Amino acid sequence: MNDLGLKGHVVLVTGALGTLGSAMCRAIEAAGGTAIGSDLAERGEPDIALDVTSEDNWRSVVAEIGRSHGRLDGLVNNAGVGTPGDVEQTSFAEWRRVMAVNADGVFLGCKYAMPLLAKSKAASIVNISSASGIVGGANLAAYNASKGAVRLLTKSVALSGARKRPPVRCNSVHPAFIEGDMVDRMVQGRPDPTKAMAKLNAQIPIGRLGQPHEVANTVVWLLSQASSFTTGSEVLVDGGLIAG
Repeated sequence: MNDLGLKGHVVLVTGALGTLGSAMCRAIEAAGGTAIGSDLAERGEPDIALDVTSEDNWRSVVAEIGRSHGRLDGLVNNAGVGTPGDVEQTSFAEWRRVMAVNADGVFLGCKYAMPLLAKSKAASIVNISSASGIVGGANLAAYNASKGAVRLLTKSVALSGARKRPPVRCNSVHPAFIEGDMVDRMVQGRPDPTKAMAKLNAQIPIGRLGQPHEVANTVVWLLSQASSFTTGSEVLVDGGLIAG
């Protein structure tokens, strides 16, 4: 069970001021690690400001972590946005915004953090995809595409990271509907929020939405040595949604 600990691990978490990001930071700290929470400066007071769509931002943030901590053992690419809309309803501008945050942000994180991660003896990247990165939805054109991109990018990064010595592992996590800010925005945008929430719950075989800590605990496992032989995998935290 000691392998589940993160003592001495320095982990960068993007989108850290949101529901999932803040839960991940708490779980990392509870496991003995140091969580560096990053987010847009205008969203609050992150440990370090980062616009995941900015190449220059990524360069400067990784350099700052290298100077201040001298290491990076984990990266959680969690920052993401979602918007409803089928292929006809989705504007090209919105498509590009979703892809920039959800796909480009993960690519840039993996690219620029890799050299510092490669200096760690137990490096692990966790990319937050979605159940929507595995199965499609008629009204999720941009979100499906972006999260599907994260799923396959993860496998490519895992294979290149496996060539390093020590290896840099990379896995994706695929939550279904999780209680918090993103689901709240989705539901409040519907004509009947109560009915919309009931419909979401009904889609989950377990019969309820997921809790943020259930995703965060999975992330800690993937960051830890308890998952040391796991790389390139898709880890579902979906209450059985995909199984159905």
